[in-house]
Amino acid sequence: MRLLVTGVRGQLGHDLRNELEKRGHECVGVDIEEMDITDAAACQKVISESGVDGVIHCAAYTAVDAAEDNAELCMKINRDGTENIAQVCEKLDIPMMYISTDYVFDGTGTRPWEPDDERDPLNVYGDSKYQGELAVENHLKKFYIVRISWVFGINGKNFIRTMLRLGKERGAVSVVNDQIGSVTYTYDLARLLVDMMETDRYGIYHATNEGIISWYDFACEIFRQAGMDVAVTPCTSDEFPSRAKRPTNSRMNKSKLVENGFELLPDWKDALARYLDELKKQGMM
Repeated sequence: MRLLVTGVRGQLGHDLRNELEKRGHECVGVDIEEMDITDAAACQKVISESGVDGVIHCAAYTAVDAAEDNAELCMKINRDGTENIAQVCEKLDIPMMYISTDYVFDGTGTRPWEPDDERDPLNVYGDSKYQGELAVENHLKKFYIVRISWVFGINGKNFIRTMLRLGKERGAVSVVNDQIGSVTYTYDLARLLVDMMETDRYGIYHATNEGIISWYDFACEIFRQAGMDVAVTPCTSDEFPSRAKRPTNSRMNKSKLVENGFELLPDWKDALARYLDELKKQGMM
């Protein structure tokens, strides 16, 4: 199988390339230098000429707070760029996988979100990803939409690396405890996504590591596993204001994965332990 992966130099794209090549598949990895997704002609040319069997679309504008002041750019990348790719996949009759987010929901309540729940985003970023989902659904029958949350991987910035840095610099941090959800380790996710692309079980899925926690819980466990003596103080979202409104409920129901024969991702504490080991091996902590 030969697949094109957008955003190949990001956290997920990096792990996807490794996973595909490990399994003997070919990865055509592109980032903005190789294919500007906001350029429809470039998408048509690169994807068509690459002779791929499918596309995994990871590239996105992900600066949630900055999106509030840069809505046009965010929409151009996440909505229009996704539609450009979907249109090419439609013409070539190849499947497309779109990586989305829990931010497409309104983030209220306590019930885990179902894949087919009504979408009602809280902020510009969430709306742009929702519009991207609509573009995929409108153009394709052979598609996967995979929603993830609280992402971390070896190839980029994330909450874990931020906590490790702040813990060293300050010895104490305050972290919100009223936003509840699940983490996603890109190494584990990449394995699942390739499993999915090896089938034709199309549809909308939720995929995160097992376990539901708050950001405060996550921070405490990071320092515990890292062996760092850091004071972690819980606080509310109101005490930690941000430009974009954040969901308090990021729980997602992942039973559809099991129903379709896919394996759930490992527990979040296990994922964190393996990630910290990888940081140590690479001299990054």
